[in-house]
Order: sequence, then structure tokens, then C-alpha cells
Amino acid sequence: GTVDFLVDTGASYNTINEHTLALLQAQGRASFVKDLMGVLADGQRKRVALYRIDVIRLGDGCELRDVEAAVFPGRTRHILGLSGLRKAGNFTFSFEPPQLTLSRCLPVTRPSSDDQLAAAQN
Repeated sequence: GTVDFLVDTGASYNTINEHTLALLQAQGRASFVKDLMGVLADGQRKRVALYRIDVIRLGDGCELRDVEAAVFPGRTRHILGLSGLRKAGNFTFSFEPPQLTLSRCLPVTRPSSDDQLAAAQN
């Protein structure tokens, strides 16, 4: 499925919510790593579970593999934090037009129409 991420360079980890985790687990795409103690933006300390997600696709041409994400209750906002941004290499924010550029992003590989035609003929 598709979810929106807030990019937060002050967040050590990516975050997803329990609802998204359940969907990923049903597809076999998330595995438990460990529990960790986090400090939230308001200073509150909270124990959260850390999961490894096999792949996160950003936009049409970017895949981040083996990304760790902390899981928060309910349907809280998803955050693309430093644990994901590091996987993508150097990044640049542009304001006009709004854009995030990731230097080391793995392109999504899709078969070309010629490859699809050849496969259909075999």
C-alpha cells in the first residue's frame, strides 16, 4: 500500500504505526529487531519496538532496502528519519518546487516493454 512520510532530520529512526506494521507483517515484509527506549520530541521517554522492513519505495524511482523503523501506537504519522535517509546517501531539500533529492537511492527496476514482449513470446 501507499503511505505518506514526513521527512524529519531530527528523528534518529524512521517510524511507522501499528496499522502499517500489521499490513507489512501479513505480507512477510517486517521482522522484529529489538525494543528500544526513545525520547520523543516533547521529551517523553517511551519504549518502542524496532522492526526491519525489507523495502520501502519512495516515489516512482527509489527503493531503500533493509530499513529499520520504530513502531508507534495506533495510526500515528509515518516519519522518514535518519535511519532511512542514511540508506539513501546525501540528500538535498529544494523549496521551489518542493523536492527531496536522494543521491544513493536504488532505482526501481521494471522490465522494459521489449522484455515483457520477449517473456510473453516464450
